Amino acid sequence: MDCVIVLFNLKEGADPAEYQAWARRRDLVEVNRLPSVDRFRVLRSVGLLGGTGAPPYEYVEVIDLSSMEKFGEDMQSPVVGELASEFRQFASHPVFIHCQDL
Repeated sequence: MDCVIVLFNLKEGADPAEYQAWARRRDLVEVNRLPSVDRFRVLRSVGLLGGTGAPPYEYVEVIDLSSMEKFGEDMQSPVVGELASEFRQFASHPVFIHCQDL
C-alpha cells in the first residue's frame, strides 16, 4: 500500500488553535472524501519517546492511499488546489514523503 507522510511545523506567528480548527473543519473532511484516499489523519506531536526536548516537527499527516495514480489525479482537482493554498498559509516548509508497505 502507498501512503504519503507530511512532516511540518507552523509558520512563525501562525495560531495553532486556528490551524487545528481549519484541519478539523476543512482538511480532514475534504481529503478523506478523495476517491484515492483510504484514510487521512493529522497528528500533533507531543514529545519524544524516551527523550527530552521538542520533537523536530509539530505535526504529522498520514494519507493512506488506495492508488498512487488516482491520488495524482485527485491532486489536480480544484478542491485540492484550494486546500493546498490554505495549507500553505499555516505550514512552514512541509516535507512530503511517499512511502510503501514492505
